[in-house]
Amino acid sequence: MKVSVVICTYTLDMYEHFREAADSVLAQTYDDVELVVVVDGTPEVYDRVVEDYGDREDTVIACNDENVGLLASRNRGAELASGDVVAFIDDDAVANEAWAERLVRAYEEEDAIAAGGKMTPEWISGKPSFLPEEFYWLVGVTHRGFADGPGEVRNTFGSNISFRADVFTELGGFDVDVGGRKGDKNLQGGETELCARMREEYGQGVWYDPEAEVAHKVFEYRTEFRWLLDRAFWQGYSKRAMESFVDDEGGEEGAFLSYLMMSATPRRASRLVTAPSVSGLQRLVTLYILTALVGFGYLYGVINYSA
Repeated sequence: MKVSVVICTYTLDMYEHFREAADSVLAQTYDDVELVVVVDGTPEVYDRVVEDYGDREDTVIACNDENVGLLASRNRGAELASGDVVAFIDDDAVANEAWAERLVRAYEEEDAIAAGGKMTPEWISGKPSFLPEEFYWLVGVTHRGFADGPGEVRNTFGSNISFRADVFTELGGFDVDVGGRKGDKNLQGGETELCARMREEYGQGVWYDPEAEVAHKVFEYRTEFRWLLDRAFWQGYSKRAMESFVDDEGGEEGAFLSYLMMSATPRRASRLVTAPSVSGLQRLVTLYILTALVGFGYLYGVINYSA
């Protein structure tokens, strides 16, 4: 199987991070990998990409006429791709060298129609002691309680997800109305909506392989408490919004909430009793606060989408 990996980028400020992402794709242990780069409406970035990668036969480079947003750019990348599988990774992420190999294994051995893996954190300015692992998803990292091991899930993160190319095409790709830089700026979850549609159409979810790893760079601003509070609220809003796009949405969120209340919180409280620590107390309090804000965001979504 040929794997086409789409990376979208748009600013010179991220160029060195983009290069690290692109180089990690080109250094895969799996032989048949194509890199597809879509520059979202920034000619200066496009020129740099062409200068650095334009002479490679395994790389396709395109530039949008204007900034159209991440999801539309990913759809264009998929159209340009020639692989049997189209995979997506962000320009602030770095793929493990065996990433493509593990994805292909899911298609060949598990008869998957979509596959993804684990997002691991690369803390640029240090790991925040107050952030509980159950909420790592706020910073684009696979959280505690996501999955027990390999198996089918609704979706993985958009920076570590792939689809059989024919399935992606038949589904019409990402719905560009579900957010990104164009559309509702506070609405997240393009991959969630697409994967929910896929399950409706094909009766299958995404095969999750925790060994298909991609490291996500967590920049300093993403570890600021205020930013995390805002992110939690709008993630709750997005979860309600997904229900308006796809029927029967929300089951995994309910299961995760149950995990937080029935397992994670009691375990952390018990640990505090037996081994008191300031950081442990901070994480427990933060867990309660973030859970509440996700709930408030969800309720705001209910009001907004019922109006």
